[in-house]
Amino acid sequence: MENVHLVPEEEEDDLYTGYNDYNPTFDSEDLHNDVGFQQAVRTSHGRRPPMTAKYPGTAIGGRPIGTAYGEDSCQGRKGEGLQESRMPVGTAMGRPMTGAVQDGAARPMTAVRAAGYSSSIARGSVFDPLGQSKGPAPPLETKNEDTPEEKIKILEKKVNDLIEESCLAHARGDLQLSLEKAKEAGRKERALVRQREQTGTADHINLDLTYSVLFNLANQYASNDMYTEALNTYQVIVKNKMFSNAGRLKVNMANIYFKQKNYTKAIKFYRMALDQISNAHNTMRIKIMQNIGVVFIHMGQYSDAITSFEYIMSESPNIKTGFNLILCYYAIGDRERMKKAFQKLICVPLGIDDDDKYIPPNDDPHANMVIEAIKNDKLHQMERERKALAEKYIMTSAKLIAPAIESSFAAGFDWCVDMVKGSQYVELANDLEINKAITYLRQRDFKQAVETLKMFEKKDSRVKSAAATNLSFLYFLEKDFDQADRYAELAMSADRYNPAALVNKGNTEFVKEDYEKAAEFYKEALRNDSSCTEALYNLGLTYKRLGRLEEALDCFLKLHAILRNSAQVMYQLANLYEMLEDPHQAIEWLMQLTSVTPTDAQVLAKLGDLYDNEGDKSQAFQYYYESYRYFPSNISVIEWLGAYYIDTQFCEKAIQYFERATLIQPTQVKWQLMVASCYRRSGNYQKALETYKDIHRKFPENVECLRFLVRLCTDMGLKEVQDYATKLKKVEKMKEIREQRVRSGRDSSARSRREGSAGSDVDLLSGDVPLSASGSAGFKGSSSSPINTPPLRASVSRSEAKYSPVLEQGRDSGQSNHGTSAKGERLSVKLKTLPGSNEPYEASTQQEIDASYVDPLGPQMQRPKTAARKRTEEDEFADEELGDDLLPE
Repeated sequence: MENVHLVPEEEEDDLYTGYNDYNPTFDSEDLHNDVGFQQAVRTSHGRRPPMTAKYPGTAIGGRPIGTAYGEDSCQGRKGEGLQESRMPVGTAMGRPMTGAVQDGAARPMTAVRAAGYSSSIARGSVFDPLGQSKGPAPPLETKNEDTPEEKIKILEKKVNDLIEESCLAHARGDLQLSLEKAKEAGRKERALVRQREQTGTADHINLDLTYSVLFNLANQYASNDMYTEALNTYQVIVKNKMFSNAGRLKVNMANIYFKQKNYTKAIKFYRMALDQISNAHNTMRIKIMQNIGVVFIHMGQYSDAITSFEYIMSESPNIKTGFNLILCYYAIGDRERMKKAFQKLICVPLGIDDDDKYIPPNDDPHANMVIEAIKNDKLHQMERERKALAEKYIMTSAKLIAPAIESSFAAGFDWCVDMVKGSQYVELANDLEINKAITYLRQRDFKQAVETLKMFEKKDSRVKSAAATNLSFLYFLEKDFDQADRYAELAMSADRYNPAALVNKGNTEFVKEDYEKAAEFYKEALRNDSSCTEALYNLGLTYKRLGRLEEALDCFLKLHAILRNSAQVMYQLANLYEMLEDPHQAIEWLMQLTSVTPTDAQVLAKLGDLYDNEGDKSQAFQYYYESYRYFPSNISVIEWLGAYYIDTQFCEKAIQYFERATLIQPTQVKWQLMVASCYRRSGNYQKALETYKDIHRKFPENVECLRFLVRLCTDMGLKEVQDYATKLKKVEKMKEIREQRVRSGRDSSARSRREGSAGSDVDLLSGDVPLSASGSAGFKGSSSSPINTPPLRASVSRSEAKYSPVLEQGRDSGQSNHGTSAKGERLSVKLKTLPGSNEPYEASTQQEIDASYVDPLGPQMQRPKTAARKRTEEDEFADEELGDDLLPE
């Protein structure tokens, strides 16, 4: 090789000249213009000469001659892959040797054969420099999976896949599946170890794979609350010295002990983990010390916790540790250190950028696009969450320590506000002031709350809107609707997109009964904040007042989808279905409501009313009785239960309900009459007589009581019948005089109206309200609807109408022996009369002037015959001792 010389085609001054030039050898498109290539194709130019060229003075067929000097050169060429040819030349002289010495100049070396050319290829062969005529490459050889090494590799891949599936299942929340996958990975990993031991490759066991399997299994055990198994698995890892940094897992073991409330062991393992972590990992050491402080708080050892937290605040302060330190100082009652800790808390750096960088410049569209892209990305969301958490901790700390650091909570709030104003949380100062006003509200000091909120009228718009909203709410509760409307307008002018201000404005319009305008404000509040449940609820009430029941139903159904367990929403839905005459849906919603508030007596009474209207007396009785158990003072429920027992012929049980009604309404004579009538119907005439006498002493002008006394005394043959009959006649005459006065006054007023005089526009004394036998006009158990919540009982059930004394009076009078009298014929005509000046009971009591006997509980059952001879039917008042002048007309 020492004789081989590489001769460049031309000398170059620069070493790197032409380095990036295009190589024309690979230019296949310009081959037609390549003179050398075309000459090589047409002739034998460039081909290797035969190896039989002769030296001068030799014969034909002499020894082969190499292409370079000497045999050494030929051998060297053989090592480079060149071929020799022993084919003799067919001419006398032979082809001139290409490697012969010509004028002492060495031939350039051609060690690499040209692509597509060889001396063995015959002339006229197809030019194929890329070897495309050889066809496609042969297929790859398949791996032999029967070898032990391949089996081990496949098994390792299965174990890794199982670990990954376990982690993914845990991330999805499927804890059971993640545990099963982790267990399966453990079984396959043990099989892998056994297989390596059998093949004699135990030295190549993958410790990282074993560590991953055990660590994942322990984590899945802990996630499934299988703490004993998790601790055992962690113990296997920790005790194995072949695993590096396994001591850190003692933190996980300490966390499990903390969940088990074994705080002593948790402290021990945290400290063991702390000892095994070098000072280079300062962040992990800080987190472990923070856990130690939290455990000390749970143990009540606040001084030890303070030591840990103070060290953290000096080394690497953070918001959570500062908040925990304030809690510890508050627990031990150290005022000064509470102040110092609060100052440290508001000085903790958050490590987030200002919001100014998210304000897009107007002149750079590219920058605007970038800012729009990052304005709500994951990083900015994390920054907002961190800032919101810091503000929450600072607000909570201020509200906690304000009453403790000074003599009054107001002074404490003022100190906190001053500290916050000098920190990076300047905007929190106004929120603290509003919280101060809310604290005044909780202490029922409304005057101070209003004064505090009025201070914000000249502040910036956001704070002004919040303060005006609270003021509007306060004045609305105090029923000062003008001031409430004024501050609602102020809040809206400060911030038109404040949904609370719009709701307050809508409420003031609702009170003014301008329902259309109120609905517009509620709709605007919903457009600004679709999750404003107050606006949606009030909009439903507004539609209900406007009679647009379907739209109201739609509002409350939407609200129910948001507030699944709201009792008010469920009741409104039931009430709307009742108004839409769909009692089955109303009952269904009330049943759902009883699952949320099972002890609500009004809901149970409403269910009883609906079932009674449907004719299901047994279900109605069940719900009325449950309502009576929870609230035994509801007059309508008491009346229905008493009437139900009378209808089922259990008058003795009805007595207790009417006696309770007597206690609730002692000035209502009807309940005492019902008690007496129950005694009489049950056969206890003596007790009934005593009850009637007691009623007569309390209500001496009650006509019904006197009639019952005359009837009973006559039946029992008592001498007091003369006195009671005389009193009855006097009372009736007095009532006739009053009736004449009323009739004459009504006639004169009608005559004045006909004459066009300015009489009263409403005749309060006339009407078609039926009067009960006791004289209470229009008792139906109904009440006027409040603004926000409709009455739970707004109508009288059919059973109440059935057992009302009015209808019983009409039914009994039809069966009375003296029902043909003139006064008895006027039973069906109920007239309101002026009450007497000396009546001892309610001013609304009016009675009919009627001497006929009326039983408020209906006709009496026929008494069993106890005598041998047949008793003749006698007239009620056919007593020989009575004169005609004492009988009722």
